[in-house]
Amino acid sequence: MQIFNFNRNSGAKSSEFLQAILRNLPPNLMHGNKKFLIKKKIFSNSLMLLLLLFGITITVQAQLIPAPLKMKKSSGVFEIDKNTSLQFSSKNDSLEEMTIYFQKQVKRLSGIQLPVNRTSGKTIKLEIDRNLDLKEEGYKLKISTDRIVISAPTVAGVFYGVQSVLQYFPGIRTNEKITLPAMEITDEPAFAWRGMMLDVSRHFYSVETIKEVLDLMAFYKLNTFHWHLTDNEGWRLEIKKYPKLTSIGAWREEIPGSVFYKVDSTYAEPLSGEPYRYGGYYTQEQAREVVAYAAKRNITVIPEIEMPGHSAAALAAYPEFSCAQPKQDPPGSNLWNDVTDTENMAFNYCAGEEAPFLFLQDVLVEVMDIFSSEYIHIGGDEVDKSYWEKCESCQQRIKQENLKNEKGLQSYFIKRMENFLQENNRKLLGWDEILEGGLAPNATVMSWQGEKGGIAAAKSGHDVVMSPSDPLYFNRYQAGPEGEPQAGPYSINTLKRVYNYKPVPEALNANEAKYVLGSQFAIWTEFISSVEHLEYMLLPRMLAFSEAVWSNSKDKNFTEFTRRLNMGHYTRWKTNGVRFHPEFFEQSEY
Repeated sequence: MQIFNFNRNSGAKSSEFLQAILRNLPPNLMHGNKKFLIKKKIFSNSLMLLLLLFGITITVQAQLIPAPLKMKKSSGVFEIDKNTSLQFSSKNDSLEEMTIYFQKQVKRLSGIQLPVNRTSGKTIKLEIDRNLDLKEEGYKLKISTDRIVISAPTVAGVFYGVQSVLQYFPGIRTNEKITLPAMEITDEPAFAWRGMMLDVSRHFYSVETIKEVLDLMAFYKLNTFHWHLTDNEGWRLEIKKYPKLTSIGAWREEIPGSVFYKVDSTYAEPLSGEPYRYGGYYTQEQAREVVAYAAKRNITVIPEIEMPGHSAAALAAYPEFSCAQPKQDPPGSNLWNDVTDTENMAFNYCAGEEAPFLFLQDVLVEVMDIFSSEYIHIGGDEVDKSYWEKCESCQQRIKQENLKNEKGLQSYFIKRMENFLQENNRKLLGWDEILEGGLAPNATVMSWQGEKGGIAAAKSGHDVVMSPSDPLYFNRYQAGPEGEPQAGPYSINTLKRVYNYKPVPEALNANEAKYVLGSQFAIWTEFISSVEHLEYMLLPRMLAFSEAVWSNSKDKNFTEFTRRLNMGHYTRWKTNGVRFHPEFFEQSEY
């Protein structure tokens, strides 16, 4: 390792010192060294102590992601130090909470405790200005030599102005002053729905990890967290009326040697023999905690309760709600390895009997009590209709309701659930298969099988969220696949392909395009069993996506985007022990 000298009185820039440290880090530090991951906090703390030792003033030239609508740089700088205070413009409780949030973030990132509403000295002011001609989440940011003003028509806009300021902070805590360049920004999102879906059924993640994901989302101005809580491989939410959903449905046996099997997983327990018991679930209290945490970051949490298919875990707990009512264990690795006996394993709720509908209504009552979101996602995808073809009750239902076939039966199922949700002032959201047999009157479609389903829904006057698996499934390879951890097949969803994605298809005219609420990416976790792997698949593609849904598509430039990635974002992750894909990582000159 190169030995370098740094004298705090020599006039050398602090950024050169920081870069010298980073330049001498082992190249594999963030791309596979598990020992480092264990010691990442030690490294970050040590680097902080070095900064304090040298009395460094941090001048940061990080570049904003997503790119703002308008940005004008000015001369001079604003120094955040002990003489700086925070101010907010009204007695708005939410704005006061935002001010406290900003204060805590400044303390966490810089070590500086900013007083609130001090009358003298430099100020950082947060204000609501409902006369601003901006979208609901838009904001204006002005940084001059003596003050910073963040103004917006809503608290959500103020929050995103705060995030823009925080992106100019160093990734490492220091107790010295921080210097920000003078500038003016006017900014607003291109789309109202900017989301991420995380599957916690195939592999389970702690509340702490979920909060870390939410922090990342907020930092890059994403506002919708789609929480895939149930599937064949595990039921992850406590339902008090049906305790077996978690006592039975939340656990499965794993087969040693499976590519999905991780013996050192936090959520794996050894059984008497070789297999392991894997699982976990969120209590209702924990789910409420996540919802509240997200709300403070302008993120709506949308729960997904799969129906009528993808329900093997629930039916392992309550087989009486399936067609054949077989007693079964929750599917384990054998399901993923395509060793499935459909005669003795149920994946669908029975659509011919009333009991499954009453069960699901009971479940949704508890779900709606936890989640305040306008939408409830009911899945609706990949329904194996062979169960219904052989079920006398389902066939009788088809005749009674004058349905054409099993696709019509699926439409009947979805419409009944939509009616129930509407009675409870909620909206139904489902994957694009809910189009089969006729779309429920007020349903919103999440289009994952390309854009075809979304186009059809928009043309018929239904709201749409675009989430095409190609290129927005982040469980798929982002390069390679040689040299990459095992990932989903079918397409290689590179950083550039994600960046260049446009949520509104060319097939839609201007009026039809209004039904496209926005877009979201998805991470299915069959192959992703650790937090490190999750981070690696998320970053930096999350940033490319955030720019695709926030920024003006006419101004997109991938080369310029990768330049901004290397102006502080990679370094922030690296110094904090966060995994990322290294393809476009270069050491940057600050």
